[in-house]
Amino acid sequence: MISGYEGTSPERDLEFLKVLGEKLSGRSVLNVNSTKSGGGVAELLNRIVPMLGELGLDARWEVIRGDADFFDMTKKLHNSLQGNREHITYEMWEHYYQVNRRNAERLDLKADFVFVHDPQPLPLIKNPKREGTWIWRCHIDMSSPQKNALRRVSTLSRLYDAAVFSVAGFAMQMPMPEYIVLPSIDPLSEKNRELSAEEIFAVAARFGIPQDRPVLLQVSRFDRFKDPIGVIKTYRLVKKYNDCILVLAGSPATDDPEGARVLEEVKEFAKGDPDIKILLLPPFSDKEINALQRMAAIVFQKSLREGFGLTVSEAMWKGKPVIGGAVGGIPYQIINGMTGFLIYSVEGAAFRARQLLNNEDMLRRMGEQAMEHVRNNFLITRQLRDYLSVLVSLENREKTLIELV
Repeated sequence: MISGYEGTSPERDLEFLKVLGEKLSGRSVLNVNSTKSGGGVAELLNRIVPMLGELGLDARWEVIRGDADFFDMTKKLHNSLQGNREHITYEMWEHYYQVNRRNAERLDLKADFVFVHDPQPLPLIKNPKREGTWIWRCHIDMSSPQKNALRRVSTLSRLYDAAVFSVAGFAMQMPMPEYIVLPSIDPLSEKNRELSAEEIFAVAARFGIPQDRPVLLQVSRFDRFKDPIGVIKTYRLVKKYNDCILVLAGSPATDDPEGARVLEEVKEFAKGDPDIKILLLPPFSDKEINALQRMAAIVFQKSLREGFGLTVSEAMWKGKPVIGGAVGGIPYQIINGMTGFLIYSVEGAAFRARQLLNNEDMLRRMGEQAMEHVRNNFLITRQLRDYLSVLVSLENREKTLIELV
């Protein structure tokens, strides 16, 4: 698998992976999150866990279980940590802790290194039988959280041995080592591999997407923070001057109970326009998403709040300029005016879309620059290199502390 990246990933990353793999050979690594499908974390783990195994580590992945009340509460917690006002009762918090206690009893959590992803399984750290080095991997933007949620999460996260954030702006001040690991995409996955013209055309035909006009696209969960209504408003402004198609595509996630309500709101807002295609794709529709991104002229990620937003790098890898909200991790991916545009309003997004649609040279040049930017910064081999570097750092730190004692 690792050798398959030769000629695609930078050579320096591949060489460094071999060295780090030798240093960590035989160590056990466990990843724990809240869903096997839907969202960037599950997608990452589906690829990175087998790669860790190939490099000589004993890698596993466990998923916590919860009921509807648990996932409703953790969705509120997620939104609150990203700055939204949410009402989380004492009873909700108690249920959150209780579900995690049951999971701690059920799961095999023994490993040399345990990565716990995001807030849903965060209380697993209170398991009295825990072993090894525990690392909280926070994928969300913690730069402006609501105070009550932050207080609870801080109390739990400070029990960990280390924390990893996606960008420096997401991090909290903590008493243990903190690391920054930028997320990534896998260029060899079904979602990002090269597709033939026939494969792309087949997907367009299946979804009834005309190919005689430019396609504007946003791929994301149906989530208010992704602002699908704002994308439709943007499209309507563009449509006054440039005949085009809008496609909004997303998949459901088992840990997001709010998605169905947002989808119905979007359908209602788009009602009556045959040139707006709203696609609820089943989990693992990777080839379809790949084809949609490749057939698009311009890709949006008009988020109002965001974690890292890897759909940006996915589209850029296909040579597409991206128009994205200047929030979360999006500004780390888009070089404004070079690989796409950062925007702050519906009007700004529409202006940039029309600018690109009316200038083919700019559209092509930005797309080429976008692809090279992703190659050098946002491929999975670089992220795996960074994760292994964190483990080596923590292992050396533990040895040093033992020597000091």
